[in-house]
Amino acid sequence: MEKILEFASRREAEAFKALDESHVKEIWETAGAEVRLVGSLRMGLLCRHRDIDLHIYSEGITEQSSFATMAEIAKNPRIIEIKCINGLHTEERCIAWHAKFKASDDAVWQLDMIHIEKGTVYDGFFEEMADRIKALLTPELRHTILKLKFDTPEDEEIHGVEYYQGVMEGNATTLDELRRWLVAHRATPSSTYWMPSKS
Repeated sequence: MEKILEFASRREAEAFKALDESHVKEIWETAGAEVRLVGSLRMGLLCRHRDIDLHIYSEGITEQSSFATMAEIAKNPRIIEIKCINGLHTEERCIAWHAKFKASDDAVWQLDMIHIEKGTVYDGFFEEMADRIKALLTPELRHTILKLKFDTPEDEEIHGVEYYQGVMEGNATTLDELRRWLVAHRATPSSTYWMPSKS
C-alpha cells in the first residue's frame, strides 16, 4: 500500500511542476479566461498516466479567440503536439484542446484543455463530480482505485470515471472484479457524466 501511495504522491508533484512549467494557466488567464483543475489530479487520484485536465471558461468563445490563445501556448518549444476538436456547435459548447508537453525531466504530459462557454450546461459539472468523489474517498477507497490504475496494463483502456464508479458503486476491489463490472456496465447505455450522490 505504501509503495503505491508514494508513487502517486510523486506523480502528483511531477504533474503540478509540469503544469507550472507549461505556463498554460497563465496564458489562458491573460486572455481573460477562468482556469479550473478537474480530473484525477484534482481528486488526488493521479497514478501512472501523465494527464492533466483543465476546464477553461470564457464568455463568447469563437474559433478565432480560442485558436489565438492556443497560438500563444504553441510558441513554447516544449509543446510538441496540439490536437483540436471543435464542439462549439454541440450542446457541450466547447473546444477541446489536447497538447503534449515535454517537462524539464523529458517526461511527456498530456494537457487536456477544454475551453467551455460560461453558463452552458456543463459549466462546473466535472468540478462538482470531482469534489463529490473526493469527499467520499476513504483511505481504503483511494488505495483501491490507485492500485487498480497501477495494475492496469498499458494497452487496456479503462476510463477514469469507470474506475471510480466501478469501485464506489460496483464494489470492485481487484482488476478482475472491475473487468467483470465493466462488461455489464458497458453493455447498457452508460454516461461519461456519472457522479456519486452527495454524502
